[in-house]
Amino acid sequence: MDKPVVTALSAVTLATADMARATRFYDALGFALRYGGAASEFTSYAIGAAYLNLIAQAVPIAWWGRVIFHVSDVDAMYRLALDAGYAPHAPPADAPWGERYFHITDPDGHELSFARPLSPAFAPP
Repeated sequence: MDKPVVTALSAVTLATADMARATRFYDALGFALRYGGAASEFTSYAIGAAYLNLIAQAVPIAWWGRVIFHVSDVDAMYRLALDAGYAPHAPPADAPWGERYFHITDPDGHELSFARPLSPAFAPP
């Protein structure tokens, strides 16, 4: 029997202590709401063929890692975050691994990275 191959990421689910606050953050950054919303226990945003889910949890959240989103224009996304009143960790930068990126932390402490490959050689398959 052939070994199975992971072919795609379907979704990432992040916990939030305050769904209304979390949805304001993601809405302000232009994420496309697919299901739920400010008054829901579960919310889902479409990200290309995948989803970013939010689930209401009262448990405190410790640092866990980072979600990386590829975007069409890193600098425009950075300006959108600034215009919404958010504080990214630093301005966009070109990384030695071949992406332009910046990081921001959502209201629940989840670290997000917005990136774009610098050349087709670094683009995902």
